[in-house]
Amino acid sequence: MAWRGCIFRLAKDDLLSPVARGNRLSHSFQQRCGFRKAAKKTEQKKGVEEEPIPSQTESSEGLIHRKAPTPPSQTQTPHSPPRAFGRLVKPLVFTVGFTGCSFGTAAIWQYESLKSRVQSYFDEVRADWLEKLRPQKQGDFRKEINQWWNSLSEGQRTVTGIIAANVIVFCCWRVPSLQRSMLKYFTANPASKTLCTPMLLSTFSHYSLFHMAANMYVLWSFSSSAVSMLGREQFMAVYLSAGVISTFVSYVCKTATGRLGPSLGASGAIMTVLAAVCTKMPEAKLAIIFLPMYAFTAGNALKAIVAMDTAGLVLGWRVFDHAAHLGGALFGIWYILYGHELIWKNREPFVKVWHDLRTRGPGGGANGPGSI
Repeated sequence: MAWRGCIFRLAKDDLLSPVARGNRLSHSFQQRCGFRKAAKKTEQKKGVEEEPIPSQTESSEGLIHRKAPTPPSQTQTPHSPPRAFGRLVKPLVFTVGFTGCSFGTAAIWQYESLKSRVQSYFDEVRADWLEKLRPQKQGDFRKEINQWWNSLSEGQRTVTGIIAANVIVFCCWRVPSLQRSMLKYFTANPASKTLCTPMLLSTFSHYSLFHMAANMYVLWSFSSSAVSMLGREQFMAVYLSAGVISTFVSYVCKTATGRLGPSLGASGAIMTVLAAVCTKMPEAKLAIIFLPMYAFTAGNALKAIVAMDTAGLVLGWRVFDHAAHLGGALFGIWYILYGHELIWKNREPFVKVWHDLRTRGPGGGANGPGSI
């Protein structure tokens, strides 16, 4: 581990530096002061514990053990856990700040969408009128794409960009020259030097094709219900915030248990979407894709998933990042029960401030075109 390596290097330097400083003194001065006799007495008393100059082939664990006798009470007390938890202060600030910025941006996005809806309506009417006058083209590829896009639900259109981003990152993992950057910025590891940026980027990162396909299928399946329940703007704020929050929960659990290691994937954010839908509609019927004959309620499915991730976290299962799954699920449950009322229902003052800033812009004013 990185922190253990730091302790090893510090311990070795502390042991060898007095010897280096002692060599700078004159040899005759050491003989007159009787340092040799003191060294022999120390060897007779301590026996196997230490020698004046440790060899370079000795292990770092031996160096730590020799430093322990002075003073024993202080060196035996582990100081690394507080230092490791202190590294989580910056990710905590990033999590709170990013979540606030996500919901603030979503509120502004919704305001601008509502403001431009009337203008968009007239543009669509004009486009339909021109489409009737324009001669139809047979086999127009662009027209087929537009028809496919219009056939999708609002939720499916919303998550299409998320799925595309995951596919692009998955392809980047296959480029050998990008491996170092991908490991640094697209895997979340509390022992890494880069802590904050991977909390968001790892949400779009998958190394295994099956892992990405499974996550994107679940996201696609629950997107229509989630977006119709929350709206496009609020859904994006919840999804991005859930990715960061679930990663922070993973950081805390890995630091507490000492099982440090990288993790990646959109499972934490998708668990938030799944938990939100199951909490809002607990009586909805769900089924497993490979076993469609077995149906169960959304509420029972959520309980089973939370129980499995809790057991995996307690028992130390290493197949999945159960801490991130559990953190995402709990955030989804909390947001539906309390967070929607506390955050989204209280966005009006912020939107009013944004409206005032927009109306004071060029061409705006109390009665100008910028006011609504």
